Amino acid sequence: MYQYSNTTTPIGTIYVVCDANHLVRIEFDKEFLQKDKDADLYKYAPDDPLCELVITQLEEYFAGIRSEFEVPFHLEGTVFQKEVWKALSNIQYGEVKCYQDIAKEINRPLAVRAIGQANRRNPLPIVIPCHRVIGKNKDLVGYAGDKIGMKEELLKLEGVLV
Repeated sequence: MYQYSNTTTPIGTIYVVCDANHLVRIEFDKEFLQKDKDADLYKYAPDDPLCELVITQLEEYFAGIRSEFEVPFHLEGTVFQKEVWKALSNIQYGEVKCYQDIAKEINRPLAVRAIGQANRRNPLPIVIPCHRVIGKNKDLVGYAGDKIGMKEELLKLEGVLV
């Protein structure tokens, strides 16, 4: 069983999904409930303590008073995806890296496209800051599918863009 809750932010409504002990997903669109084959396992629980903790920390982030998240989370993915997500977690608030930087960090210099795909499948955007990865030419490329405007807003919030 999963509990979920939501909060309104400057980039829109964010949904947080938790199991009994961990944050497991962050979504930008409520359609995840219709698209997930296990949607009947989700229960709206705005008073769930873990959901409340995640939402509080997200609200602090958007208020500019939090730069790191301290929530227990669980990631499901391939070994490669987890390796990429760990590298993303090391990108500091207000810093950006390009896909090639991540490829070098994980000792897979030719895996730039695969890193982009792992980035796209990040189940915990913002908490695992995939928005801090930009194109080699400093272009803002891809974020949560077609949500490049969100990426831009998050980078503005962090002082990367003006």
